[in-house]
Amino acid sequence: MQEYELIWEIFNECANNQMRDVFFKEIITDDPEAEVRRLLKDNADAVITREELSDGSIVFHADVSGLLQRYTFTPV
Repeated sequence: MQEYELIWEIFNECANNQMRDVFFKEIITDDPEAEVRRLLKDNADAVITREELSDGSIVFHADVSGLLQRYTFTPV
């Protein structure tokens, strides 16, 4: 099992508000994508893309009915 720091960002839909909700969490998992799906409550409408960064981080971009979210898993 791998330990990660998870940064979960939920972007504001309002055009004049650039703020976003940001949550930090430490997580132990072998499957970061399964953790994202769990956080999204297995929403069938979610469109999820995966990006792997050169530093070993894994980033998931989720579009849930127009609400954009980003999940960044950084190995600890």
